[in-house]
Formats: sequence, C-alpha cells, structure tokens
Amino acid sequence: MAGGDKVVLVTGVSRDLGRRCARAIAEHPSVRRVIGVDVVPPRGDVGDVSFVRADIRNPVIAKVIAKEDVDTVVHMSVIATPGSSGGRTTMKELNVIGTMQLLAACQKAPTVTDLVVKSTTTVYGASSRDPAMFTEDMNPRGAPRTGYAKDVAEIEGYVRGFARRRSDVRVTMLRCANVIGPHVVSPLTSYFRLPVIPTVLGFDARLQLLHEDDLRAVLQHAVAHDVPGTFNVAGDGFLMLSQAVRRLQRPSVPMPGFAVGSLGAALRSARMADFSPEQQSFLTYGRGVDTTLMRTTLGFEPSYTTAEAFADFARGLTPTGGRTERVLATVADRLPSTPSVTAQASAPLLSVAPASTPSNDEPSRGGSRG
Repeated sequence: MAGGDKVVLVTGVSRDLGRRCARAIAEHPSVRRVIGVDVVPPRGDVGDVSFVRADIRNPVIAKVIAKEDVDTVVHMSVIATPGSSGGRTTMKELNVIGTMQLLAACQKAPTVTDLVVKSTTTVYGASSRDPAMFTEDMNPRGAPRTGYAKDVAEIEGYVRGFARRRSDVRVTMLRCANVIGPHVVSPLTSYFRLPVIPTVLGFDARLQLLHEDDLRAVLQHAVAHDVPGTFNVAGDGFLMLSQAVRRLQRPSVPMPGFAVGSLGAALRSARMADFSPEQQSFLTYGRGVDTTLMRTTLGFEPSYTTAEAFADFARGLTPTGGRTERVLATVADRLPSTPSVTAQASAPLLSVAPASTPSNDEPSRGGSRG
C-alpha cells in the first residue's frame, strides 16, 4: 500500500474489472488505504485492498463509510447485464437503488470529500439522428425507456442532485466508452467472441473503445487529482464494425434488424451473448464522443487508441473464419492441371494498347497554349 493520506472506498469489487481497478487505485502514491465492498467476495487476488462484505442497497453502507473514515468514494457497482444479477428487477435494484443508498450515505458522512463515478457513453444512446460526436453537455436524441441505458441516466441524475446538496464534495463523473481488453467480460466482448458474428444488414457501426488498462489509469488519475466535472473517456480514433470483424478473422452473417433481435433473444437465453435493445442499437448505428475535455481539463491521455485496444483484445482470440477459402485452396491444389487450361488462365483477359506518345512536331492536347 502506498504512503499517501487518502482512504478510498470502491464498490463493485466482486467483478474482475472492479477488483483490478481497486488494486490499481491502492498502488497510487496518494492513497493510504482502499476498502472494497460488494455482496460477494472477489475471486482473484485483491492485493492490499481490504474487502468488506456489504450491500450498497442497504443503509449499512453508511456505517462502513463512518467506521473506516472514508474520504473518497469510487462507485463502480453499475452492471450492464441482468444475467449476472439474477434478472432485470435485481439489476435495477443494484444499479439505481444501490446508487441512491450510497449517495445518501455519502451525504451524511462529513469525512467524504471526493466522489468518483464510473458512468458510460451508453447514456447518449445510439440512433440515426445522432451527431457525429457527442460532447458532455449533449443529451440523447431519445430518452431511454428501459434497460441499462435508463439505469445510467437515472444514476447520473441522482449524482447531479447529490452534487447540488453537497457542494463541498468534489464530484467527478467519467463517461467511459465500451471497455475492451483480454480480461473484460461484457456484452460487447461476448459478442465479438461468438464463432460467427451477426451484423445488421445495411449498417456499419462506428466503434470507439477504451482499453481496460486506460480505465484503471483514468480512475487512478481521477482519485489523485481534484478536477470536478463530467468527462467523456475514450481512445483516439474509430473502428468500423466491419473492420473489427475482419481483424478478428471471424465470419459474419448480415441479417435484418428484426432477425438480429430474435437471434439476440436466443443467445441471451443460452447465456452466450447479451443483445439488449441498446446493444443492438449500438451495433447498428455506433456512437462517437468528443474527448477534448478529457485532455484539456481532466488532464488524462489514454495509452491505447481504439484500434490498438481492439488489437490487444483480438490477440487472444482464435480465428474462426477463412475455413471455406482454405478448403477451396486445398481442393484446387489437388486438381490436375492441363496445358490449355493453364495457358488460358495465364493469358490476360483484356489487352490494352499503350498510349501513343505525341511527337515533338505535334503538340499534345494537354500542353500549354502560347
């Protein structure tokens, strides 16, 4: 544990990404102690993080904050899929009710001076009417009505209300792009791990990604630096969905939107991938966010571009595409060759005569006029 003076409470440490982020925060020189809370203990090594079994939906979280003299709270206990929580109702309780109880505990705790909330660019939605780039002061073209996007919108509303009531607390909200990396398990990474990837016919979504290492780095940065506000966080550049599929060397199946939705329901039932409405919209239209404030105000620069983050994720996946091409090449090699066929195959299909060069005594058409 570093020798700083901050006592940090991190929620959502039972998931692998939350556990790794808590460990990274504990390694920062400005941090003296990190307390990780969740309803179940983390499976991996937590390092110097002290784990406390607590449900943020319960007012007991206020006692944990008071007992440990917590001055900084990092809220990461917002889940994107209902599968891991037992259903949509439980997911809603963990996300919204849990956030309300946590903010109520922070409001009553005089020791709390800093609040860092990991949000997501999903709050902007994805539609055909979206701008090229969302800035932090923009709203989605249509308010989300269900699912994860609606939960995030409500959570951000509660956080803004908390900031008004406790103006003495520094509140930093990080709207992170879809996080990707070798250790990330999310709706998007589960989608890319499918052996055959369904896509929406006639659309090619723009993807903007954030590497898992950069997520840990930006949380460290937000804890250590007193910079309030809301910030989009994403790697440089974009990657089209078709490019991503080709780089994975996996076959894709273009399907009408309604068919992708039906297939998504079947994959969700089989726990192979999550195709929520916001996930399907994202894979149809994509999304882009402006990260100017991340650099100029927050003072953070990601180490990975979007393309580099995806390449690091793809490096650990086995290609499943190209089987048809390999079989056809093998068959072609075994076929007997005949001179006539070989000659015809090697002959050019179209002969183009070289263009004549104008002589010195005949001016060219493109020459300059006297």
